[in-house]
Amino acid sequence: MLKQRVITAVVLLAILLPALFYKTPMPFTALALLLMAAGAWEWGRLNSLGSMGSVGLAAVCVLACGLSWYAGLLEKPLPLLWAVAGVVWVLAGGWLLRNGVAGWPRIPKILRLLGGLLVLWLAWLAVAQARVIGVQFLLSLLLLVWVADIFAYFAGRAFGGRLSKGKLAPSISPGKSWEGVWGGMAGVLLLSLSWVVLGGETLYSRLAQHHGMVVMLLAVVFLAAMSVVGDLVESLIKRSAGVKDSSGLLPGHGGVLDRVDALLPTLPLAMMLASF
Repeated sequence: MLKQRVITAVVLLAILLPALFYKTPMPFTALALLLMAAGAWEWGRLNSLGSMGSVGLAAVCVLACGLSWYAGLLEKPLPLLWAVAGVVWVLAGGWLLRNGVAGWPRIPKILRLLGGLLVLWLAWLAVAQARVIGVQFLLSLLLLVWVADIFAYFAGRAFGGRLSKGKLAPSISPGKSWEGVWGGMAGVLLLSLSWVVLGGETLYSRLAQHHGMVVMLLAVVFLAAMSVVGDLVESLIKRSAGVKDSSGLLPGHGGVLDRVDALLPTLPLAMMLASF
């Protein structure tokens, strides 16, 4: 399993890095669109849409993203869109987690499908706009989620259950602990402070310059918390569907949604904070 994970990761990096650092945003934007289309296909399968229906959902996702690209939305400031998306993610994420696994099937199927498409479209638009702003800016968003995940893993392994009495969400993801959440937040605080000191056009430098260090630190902790919400929401949906992974598209890693779940709320929320 480890060998398979490593091989898949190396192949993904060999594709991702050249697209990310290309002189124009086009290759990375196209690659992100392809990944979101795969996520839409997985979303259809998780919601019992069937093979052809899931392919159709992926096609709709490609069409929505393609039309947004053609309309020039990647270069346009969209503060209202990001503000609305941020509020909806916070409220909907909290509501979904409060209702738990049993609450997911009670939502009408059409709303689940459309909601998933909207989430994937917003994430694609956010990551594409971030790449248009600059590679460093985009990396500051991606690394925030990845660092939070890595620090959470090691903090959870080292201290899980020792400092708190209960698990984070035992009915949704039994393996996650509060110590992991705190470790992830410590990681993003360290990342953001280090990057502000080093300089560069990042989300952290923007927030620190326009709103001060305290607001910047609060913002990155908030984003780390919302990355956990994204992770838990996907775990909730998979548990409701009775599956371990969203698909087998990425051998050793599961599916695309398994890799981007924490990014889905974080990307539009980061763009919301950057546009203030």
